[in-house]
Amino acid sequence: MTTGAGEVQPRGAVAALLLLLLVGGAEAQQQTCAGQLSGLAPCARYSVPPLPGQAPPAPGPECCSALGAVSRDCACGTFGIINSLPAKCGLPPVSCGRQ
Repeated sequence: MTTGAGEVQPRGAVAALLLLLLVGGAEAQQQTCAGQLSGLAPCARYSVPPLPGQAPPAPGPECCSALGAVSRDCACGTFGIINSLPAKCGLPPVSCGRQ
């Protein structure tokens, strides 16, 4: 709301500041998560299934260290996004259980 002089009333200014902080906080959190995920480059070779008959390699210390630096919120949010993609693409859900 504004006064007759066109000034924003204090309540409106506080509400606008809170909204700006919330939006800015969400953007900062996304950037932080993106940075954490980009640090997972040492794990790339461990995320590809091995050739038939070969055992998957054990992750090295660089991968384990990078994985340990990813926050729970970032990891869970990423898995949530990945799990939602098939439905958004009109594909059946992926089931990874042994049959």
